[in-house]
Amino acid sequence: MYVCLCNAVSDKTLREVVRRYQPKSMQQLRQLVPIGKQCGKCVRFAREIMEDELQNVPPYKEIA
Repeated sequence: MYVCLCNAVSDKTLREVVRRYQPKSMQQLRQLVPIGKQCGKCVRFAREIMEDELQNVPPYKEIA
């Protein structure tokens, strides 16, 4: 499903980016994916996806 119609960004793309880069804010997410740059209707749903995915990310463990 498309989250951002203006830039053709899907929920799958957003979930993959959040899992890989673990942005801590919408500003960081917007640097990784072109969302909320035109009409802004996608920002709320993108935030929900980011928060949902960050809750499911396993805790980071240092191995050194």
